[in-house]
Amino acid sequence: MSDETRTVDGHEIEFSNLDKVLFPDAGITKGDVVDYYERIADVMLPHMEDRIVSMHRWPDGIDGGDFYQKDVPDHFPDWIRSVEVDKEDGTLRQVVVDDRATLVYLAQQACLTPHVWLSRTDARRKPDRMIFDFDPSDDWEEAFDEVRCAARRLRSLLEDELELKSFVMTSGSRGLHIHVPLVPEDDFDAVRAFAGEVARVLEDRHPDRLTTAQRKDKRGDRVFIDILRNAYAQTAVAPYSIRARPGAPVATPLEWDELSRSGMSPRAYTLKNLFRRLGRKDDPWSGMDRHRRSLTGPRDTLGGLA
Repeated sequence: MSDETRTVDGHEIEFSNLDKVLFPDAGITKGDVVDYYERIADVMLPHMEDRIVSMHRWPDGIDGGDFYQKDVPDHFPDWIRSVEVDKEDGTLRQVVVDDRATLVYLAQQACLTPHVWLSRTDARRKPDRMIFDFDPSDDWEEAFDEVRCAARRLRSLLEDELELKSFVMTSGSRGLHIHVPLVPEDDFDAVRAFAGEVARVLEDRHPDRLTTAQRKDKRGDRVFIDILRNAYAQTAVAPYSIRARPGAPVATPLEWDELSRSGMSPRAYTLKNLFRRLGRKDDPWSGMDRHRRSLTGPRDTLGGLA
């Protein structure tokens, strides 16, 4: 197996098993994953900065076992930032990815997909992101047109009626994620209640196409509007993360008009073609925080729509 030591932004990192194949269908190795995260860091880190991370690790590749790890292992170097997090039965320490070296170190740990909190460390119970996750009930490839329609309907409600800016991203898995930047003043319960009311308005307007039913057997062929991630200590896939799916697809921020492109799908961009995209187009989510808004006004408007 291939081992080496590399200095990343002043931190010496020991790499092991770099030639281990993590994506057998595409021949993508652990070394390829490490190189991807080192290269994407400048674009990806602004979306992770000062956010607590849960690590989705696949030490034996996507055909092997996986696990989520929240706590910081004892062997992690002391230069990696971590914070103490409250949980029901005590506390634990979790990683915060603020720099390239930490992102690359997680890749060395076979963390294919970092998941981030919707709040920042200095206001952990007050999110600055609201998220809607659209998942098809049927085959994701055949149902993607419905997912696209659902996302556009949400955008229209958010932007045209509630005056909230929205940002769309391929999940790299089955659907689309829509993020809304917020002023961090409401707690998670209030934000989740708002998101739930938005989802119910959409469901009422399009009952044959959209659903808020959590049980799969109640959804039929309708697209599920998932707002459950809007809660304390819940996470969302970080933009530009690799997903553990054939071909190493990447969760990719889009411009809204890109949804209409031929060939667009939740897995359209991968470890192998993502940089070609970024060579032609800047990150569509750059400067998202400039569009943060309070929910106070939109909440009053939403009350009149429900």
